[in-house]
Amino acid sequence: MRLLRITFAALFVAGTFAACDDDHDNHPPAENTGSACTAPDQCYPGLDGGTLKGEVECLTKVPGGYCTHRCASDTDCCAVTGECKSGFKQVCAPLTNETITRCFLSCEDADVKAADPAYASDTNGYCAKYANAAFGCRSTGGGSANRKVCLPN
Repeated sequence: MRLLRITFAALFVAGTFAACDDDHDNHPPAENTGSACTAPDQCYPGLDGGTLKGEVECLTKVPGGYCTHRCASDTDCCAVTGECKSGFKQVCAPLTNETITRCFLSCEDADVKAADPAYASDTNGYCAKYANAAFGCRSTGGGSANRKVCLPN
């Protein structure tokens, strides 16, 4: 009986370590855009905010905050070395019906298919894996300039 308990305890400990294995190779580095924040100075650590192609912002109307910066076109997003860590496409779009446009991680069908074809039919899963576990793919709600981006559910 004692041997059975020792064997069970050893298997439990081994299983715990295996379950906690941090498999960084299957996930890109966390993006600056979309990071949680309460103020702009928490966004884009290690980068000079003045080098980005637009003013850095922390969108506090997004639950938990959302680091981004203003932009005029998609090419303003990921324009500076170190700004975008994963290499996945970001798009410039207005949030809700604002006229200000900002960079967001794209979950438009073609961009998801190019980044990870396994998620071509599961854009919510793509956002959960590559942006944040609490994110899903949703519309920016920007009227005619509407885009599909990864935002909190």
